[in-house]
Amino acid sequence: MSGAEHDALLGGALPPERVAVAAVVRDHLASLELEVDESSPGVFSFALPGEKKLSTAVRLDVGTHALGVHAFVCRAPDENHAGVYRWLLERNLRMYGVAFALDRLGDIYLDGRLPLSAAQPDDLDRVLGSVLTYADDSFNTILELGFASSIRKEWEWRRLRGESTANLEAFRGWLEAEEPDPGD
Repeated sequence: MSGAEHDALLGGALPPERVAVAAVVRDHLASLELEVDESSPGVFSFALPGEKKLSTAVRLDVGTHALGVHAFVCRAPDENHAGVYRWLLERNLRMYGVAFALDRLGDIYLDGRLPLSAAQPDDLDRVLGSVLTYADDSFNTILELGFASSIRKEWEWRRLRGESTANLEAFRGWLEAEEPDPGD
C-alpha cells in the first residue's frame, strides 16, 4: 500500500494532526530501512538491531497528544529484584527521552512520550538512538544483576561438557573469578 493510500485510510480513523505525525513516523522509519508493521493506524512495531542485545522490539503509538515510545528490554529478573530495580532507577536520572519502566509482570521496558509537535525526524532519530543505546548498554548489567545464578549454571554446564561459551563471553570475568583455584 502506498503512503497516500495509507494516509487516506488513516484520514478516516485519526484526526489530521495525528495523520500528519503518523506520516512523519512512517517516512522516518522507512528511511532507516527497518521492517515495520503498522498493525493499526498510527501504531508502528519494529526491531532495532543492537550489539550486546541483538534486537530490541519497539512500538511507537501516535496518541491524542503525544507519540508513545515503548521498547522491551528484558523479562522480569529471576533474582536480586531490589538490586536490579535500584540500578534502573539510578540510570533513569541520566537518561534522555525515555526511562526504564516495569509492566505488571515485572518485565523491563524503556518508555517515553514525545509531544506530537516534536515528532519530527531529528527528534525521532534522537529518541530511537536513546532507546538503542540504553537497551544495548544496560542489557548485560541487567543480566548480571538479575540472572547471575542462571548464567553461572549455564557456564558450568557448558564448561563441563566442552560446549561453546561464546554467548556468555561478556560475563567471563566474574564467572572465572568465582571458579575455585585447582590448587586449593
